[in-house]
Amino acid sequence: MLMGHAGSSLTIVAQRIFDGNSMRGPGSVKISQGRIESITFGEAEAGASIQLPADAILAPGFIDIQVNGGGGVLLNDQPTEAGIQRIVAAHRKGGTTGCLPTLITDRTEVIERLAGVAQAGLKISGVLGFHLEGPALNGSRKGIHPQAEIRVPDWRDLAAIKRFGRCGRSIVTLAPECVPGSTIDELIDAGLRIAAGHSDATAAEIGQAVDRGVSGVTHLFNAMSPLNAREPGLVGAALGDDRLFAGIICDGIHVDRVGLRIAFRCKGRDRLMLVTDAMPLVGTNDRQFMLQGRQITLHEGRLTGADGTLAGAHLTMIEAVRNAVALLGISLVDALIMASRTPAAFLGLALELGRIAPGYRADLVAFNPNFEVVGTWIGGVGSMGEASEAPAGNSARKPNSDELYGTDHHDVADGVGTLPRDYASVPKEVPVLGPPGRRRSDR
Repeated sequence: MLMGHAGSSLTIVAQRIFDGNSMRGPGSVKISQGRIESITFGEAEAGASIQLPADAILAPGFIDIQVNGGGGVLLNDQPTEAGIQRIVAAHRKGGTTGCLPTLITDRTEVIERLAGVAQAGLKISGVLGFHLEGPALNGSRKGIHPQAEIRVPDWRDLAAIKRFGRCGRSIVTLAPECVPGSTIDELIDAGLRIAAGHSDATAAEIGQAVDRGVSGVTHLFNAMSPLNAREPGLVGAALGDDRLFAGIICDGIHVDRVGLRIAFRCKGRDRLMLVTDAMPLVGTNDRQFMLQGRQITLHEGRLTGADGTLAGAHLTMIEAVRNAVALLGISLVDALIMASRTPAAFLGLALELGRIAPGYRADLVAFNPNFEVVGTWIGGVGSMGEASEAPAGNSARKPNSDELYGTDHHDVADGVGTLPRDYASVPKEVPVLGPPGRRRSDR
């Protein structure tokens, strides 16, 4: 249920407030005209509009830069305002207050259809831009993307793609080794951010692309050249280059727990971003959907095609945050930064989103210690009474209070974060989410 409007004023009182830097509280957040007017700590302000439950945490809303679908909708199938609205609404229940609806590799006319509604879609509450994952990918690292549609963009593709450069903070994922350097220049000049992904590039090729302005890596470890002794590949380049932000799918299926921890040690909370790579089944009770003519099945939290290839993830952002605490052994503070402040910085919105501070947009999430979302606000407009339900096979133990609240008071300028305790001391009973077993090719 939505409450209020962008021009209204309200005050939210919470016992715990994560302000984007540290966990504090109790306190009150006053919102006016869709922005945070003030934040005060101590005794609760009299006459507050909203008093959160005693165990709830108020935090900056989650920002997901890779959302293929939700609510029964795949963006490729419904590149319309209505389709975008359904996807955004499904993910808001998981705490996402800002996202980039993502179009995977498809025909030129599908890109053009989305471009035609992109400006209208940007007006939908919670849409920050769009993410075009393809079509300029490397077929050897295609994952679930259709081989028949992978291509070097021609003039018509480029014309359609460049229209998104004027639409919020949009991203293009491409394989740098598969396009001329001038194409990267052209897309960046059009206002787009470029991420390397579905790539078999060498570390040297990635370095050259970063020099041209590539600033992100799409779903680190998945569908990319691995780190080897004499060829670091895209994985090695991503881990070693502090200029690169990297998204990572923290579901315990796409990346092993050890890999997750290595990524965090190398990139830290200020360069590693939680993403869902979510598909249409999020927010539904369905177990199957069609992806460009192929049947995708959900089983024990894993989405796969008939040949076992991973097909995106069945994940929400609140689940990704919970998983990060459980699987990486990090504090909730670090996990929340990876879900909000860091993606805001990657998108160039560090002065707008990712913090609870005067002047910032009032995009907020409230959740309880069970990692259930109890409320969200986008531009000060609230939706209460929501609760995220973890899919079968995707459960983790509930962290204790020290793990949940942490003692992290790092300053904003700290840079790369560190694990709060030694790897060896992380509780071994924390399960890897999703079933063990043989893994086939992935995204």
